[in-house]
Amino acid sequence: MSGSDPGGALGRGLTWYDILGVLPGATEDTIRREYDAKTSLLRPELISGAPSTVVRAASRAQGILDAAWEVLGDRVIRERYDEAAGFRRSGEGLARPVDSPSDPGWGPADFGFAGGLRVGALAGGLMALSDWLAPHPGPPRRVPVPDVRGLFYSVGLEVAGRLGLQVTAVRLTPHPMPVDGLIVDQSPPPAGTVRRASTLTVRVWHPPSDRPGPGGQGPIR
Repeated sequence: MSGSDPGGALGRGLTWYDILGVLPGATEDTIRREYDAKTSLLRPELISGAPSTVVRAASRAQGILDAAWEVLGDRVIRERYDEAAGFRRSGEGLARPVDSPSDPGWGPADFGFAGGLRVGALAGGLMALSDWLAPHPGPPRRVPVPDVRGLFYSVGLEVAGRLGLQVTAVRLTPHPMPVDGLIVDQSPPPAGTVRRASTLTVRVWHPPSDRPGPGGQGPIR
């Protein structure tokens, strides 16, 4: 470890808990349930026939969710992650996150603690998001455009909000399931900067309601 604050304190950076939509104190059953609920929306039968942008975003989303589960679903790795992120003190229970400076040199190993796992391959992009979300001496006039493709809409909305960006969503599915949508494209594209309070337009895909719902119970109407 290089003395960085991987994952950041709550409200500062993107964490694996944010990806799954759970709190650091969540039980393993809760984490597994949220992982299963999100991955159920990416099943092949729901993606079949969708545009290529949806297929690419779904593939990236699955990889991110799998990486989150590999960290949070393993008790030992999760404890190490919680300690390094400031959620837990060594030998103690959950703690208030430590507010320490961001280290722009964070790497995948600092974030995932799972050498050889696909965590490392995906954490680089998430680290860029966390670095952008780190505190600054004052509100910058311009902010980086984050890459929110492959994130569920609720997570992408949080990322954009922390950067001071407004979000306009374009729904791609005429009759969607009543579930969190997947961001498949965005404008402006990632990289570069925009003025703070600019609008980030995201194109959001939902599984159509005429496809089998999660668990295979038939259409959701």
